[in-house]
Amino acid sequence: MLRGLIIVGLLGVLAGVLSGVVFRSLSDLPRIEALEEYTPTEASKVYSSSGDVIAEYYVERRTFVPFYRIPDHVKKAFVAIEDERFYSHHGIDLIGIARALLYDIKAGRIVQGGSTITQQLAKLLFLKPERNISRKIKEAALSIQIEKRYTKDEIMGLYLNQAYFGTKAYGIEAASHTYFDKSTEELTLAEAALLAALPRAPSYYSPFKNPEKALARRNLVLKKMLRLGYITEDDYRAALDEPLPDKIHRRRYKAPYFIEYLREMLERRYSDSLYTAGLRVYSPLDMSMQEVAEQAVSKGVRELEQRVAPGVQAALLAVDLETGEVRAMVGGTDFWQTQFNRATQALRQPGSAFKPFVYLAALQAGLMPEDVIVDAEVGYPTPDNLDVWSPRNYEKRYNGEVTLRYALSHSLNAATVCLADLIGIDSVVRTARDVGIRSKVNPYLSSAIGASEATLMDMVYGYAALAQGYRLKPLFIDRVTDRDGLTLEEHYPAAERVIDEAVVDEIRDMLRSVILDGTGRMAKVIDRPVYGKTGTTNDYTDAWFVGFDDTLAVGVWVGRDDHTPIGDKETGARAALPIWIEFMRNYR
Repeated sequence: MLRGLIIVGLLGVLAGVLSGVVFRSLSDLPRIEALEEYTPTEASKVYSSSGDVIAEYYVERRTFVPFYRIPDHVKKAFVAIEDERFYSHHGIDLIGIARALLYDIKAGRIVQGGSTITQQLAKLLFLKPERNISRKIKEAALSIQIEKRYTKDEIMGLYLNQAYFGTKAYGIEAASHTYFDKSTEELTLAEAALLAALPRAPSYYSPFKNPEKALARRNLVLKKMLRLGYITEDDYRAALDEPLPDKIHRRRYKAPYFIEYLREMLERRYSDSLYTAGLRVYSPLDMSMQEVAEQAVSKGVRELEQRVAPGVQAALLAVDLETGEVRAMVGGTDFWQTQFNRATQALRQPGSAFKPFVYLAALQAGLMPEDVIVDAEVGYPTPDNLDVWSPRNYEKRYNGEVTLRYALSHSLNAATVCLADLIGIDSVVRTARDVGIRSKVNPYLSSAIGASEATLMDMVYGYAALAQGYRLKPLFIDRVTDRDGLTLEEHYPAAERVIDEAVVDEIRDMLRSVILDGTGRMAKVIDRPVYGKTGTTNDYTDAWFVGFDDTLAVGVWVGRDDHTPIGDKETGARAALPIWIEFMRNYR
């Protein structure tokens, strides 16, 4: 009698303890209503002008895909391996729990958890990854609530979008692209089976790290699908013959220098949301032009390095003359080796490519292209008045009296400095600032022949002003929306007239002379009117060609990052102009 009372008492104590554990576990249960506002961490996407995705920004590479777009054979692959009674239980699979408990007892340790897909979803969304009885109680309670509120397909969709598949792929859509370079809707039976094999232990079953284990588990999924009647014997045997993927399909950004420039700009505005909120960034980048630009730079540097030491860098920027939108950007020969953007970050001396701004200032002061200036060896006081500086022409010859047109087309240094001295270097500085040169132009006569540093981007936008008379606002983004399509920001072209129409016609005509009869003669091979100017700095350290047609302003810079010479006689016409010509002949 006493013994029975003791047992009853102990059972009562045990029941009380269990009740206490259950009460404490359920007292801080997360609100299931939070699922109504479910917004998974999602990668932001960048689109080209044609609407193609060209890059993603993410912490977790995830793209949400609605449950109704997930094929039936994909869902059934996961049901077969993870929770074969998924469509019949109400959140907790008592048979599965009993079977798992039996395995655990036999093994003497926890080897199977018995969790349903619904329980796994509850754990992924609401609970910490700790393994204790309190968490299991919460998991079960949440699962029952989830099952009451959502359909099986909705639960499956939430689970597949939240699960981790290894290789930095979160969610079924990212996993499909990472492993097979295709969308979820395009997965074959064998591919679906492999993805279903991964969430249990993504690294252990990785086809790239452990292909034998991955193959065995994939085939196990297929075998279970056959046993459950989800597939036929023919389907099963055909799927067994499919090979495993042999490489990771990581997204190597197209137009990487542009994408990185954009990322830095967007991060200042959106902070961490850029990587988690699923923003949609619509850019003006034209991928067909971008590909031509990258090929032109690659070809030009390759040919250049056949005659000079390796290590040459090059950059190209193309801007729409009507809108100021960036259509193509190449910031170097290989982004994956060096992320320094030579189109936007590198301050380099533009040499003679700066001269058109001197001649523009002269035209605005009332001079005409056929007016005469003197090309002669003249000494000018240095800024500190302690010495005399004499600008020299490239060929070390002087031509006496020459027209402004001839002096610009033949890139005469002495004549250009003479002109700058005549109109005043301050007017040259103001003119450069008016057309869009944002870096400092020193008020010294040496600046007239490109001694003050500038970026390629400033030079290209400066030439865009020469082309049409308007200073354009640089545009890298057309608009940004949230994941639901709500517009967060939108940008429109902005232009301010800074050059009179008559002066625009004159400077264009002078820049056309550079092509027809000057240092840019190689560009006559282009089958339409183009305009531009070469630039070369001392010791052949920097080579430039900047110009335009009726559609684009395009600039090319070539040099070395350490400011050592490119090579002997590697002028703008020889090192940079061939790249410019290659792009201009092929971008249409």
